[in-house]
Amino acid sequence: MIDSNLSFDNLTTILRDKVLEVTFNKVNGEQRVMPCTLREDMLPAREQGEAAIATPNRDVIRVFAIDKQAWRSFRIANVTSIGLIDE
Repeated sequence: MIDSNLSFDNLTTILRDKVLEVTFNKVNGEQRVMPCTLREDMLPAREQGEAAIATPNRDVIRVFAIDKQAWRSFRIANVTSIGLIDE
């Protein structure tokens, strides 16, 4: 189990190297358990003309959801637990 009170910088640093299982409360109140990462080798190829996010919202982390094979995001304040899936 990883500390669920990590900062934006700490969490994104871990996500660049690992696959995590992040549990959080969605805006509509539902709980979501999401395996996700920012590991380059697991991300889809960037489409031509697709720009990177210039100034990230430091309250929200955008990740690649392994189960959905799509980009998703979550509010850091809504995270209830973080587990390590991949060393």
